[in-house]
Amino acid sequence: MKRNAVYAGSFDPPTSGHLDVIRRVQPLFDRLHLVVAVNGAKHSLFSAEERVELLRESVAEVLPRGSFEVHAHHGLIVDFCRDRGIHCLIRGLRAVSDFEKEFQMAAMNRRLDSSIETLHVMTDESFFFVSSSLVKELAHHRAPLKGLVPRPVLKALRAKGLLPKRRST
Repeated sequence: MKRNAVYAGSFDPPTSGHLDVIRRVQPLFDRLHLVVAVNGAKHSLFSAEERVELLRESVAEVLPRGSFEVHAHHGLIVDFCRDRGIHCLIRGLRAVSDFEKEFQMAAMNRRLDSSIETLHVMTDESFFFVSSSLVKELAHHRAPLKGLVPRPVLKALRAKGLLPKRRST
C-alpha cells in the first residue's frame, strides 16, 4: 500500500518555510499531494493557476521528480483526501501562535472524517517569522526577499512589478 499525504495551504505565494516542511516530510511518504486551496472569498496576489505553477516549480528544485503532485482544490480538504483515499494531512507550524488555529482545524477535520489524521510539523526556526502575508507586504514595499521565498517566486514577484528588476552585470 502506498503511503500518501496531503499538505494544503493557500501558498500565496509559496515561502521558504513551506518548502522546509515539504522537504522534511517527503521522505516519510511515497507521494506528497500539495494542494493549493482556492477560496473565492479571499483576494489572492496570484491566481490559483499561478500558485499551482509556482509551487510545482519551487518544489521541483528540492524534491525528486515523481515524489509529489500539485493540485488546486475548491472546497473542504477532507473531501480531497476522502476522494483519493488519503488519510494523512500535513500542517505546518511556525510558532506557538499558529497552534490554536491549527488545533481547531485538525479537530474539525477529524470530526468531518475520523479516518484522517493530522500531522503537525514545525518549520525550521529560521523560518518562524516567514508567512505569505508578510512576504506580500514586504514585496509591496520592495524590500529584499532573498532567502524568504524560492527562486520561482522571486521571479514571479518581479514579473508583477513588486520587486526591482535584477541588475544586469
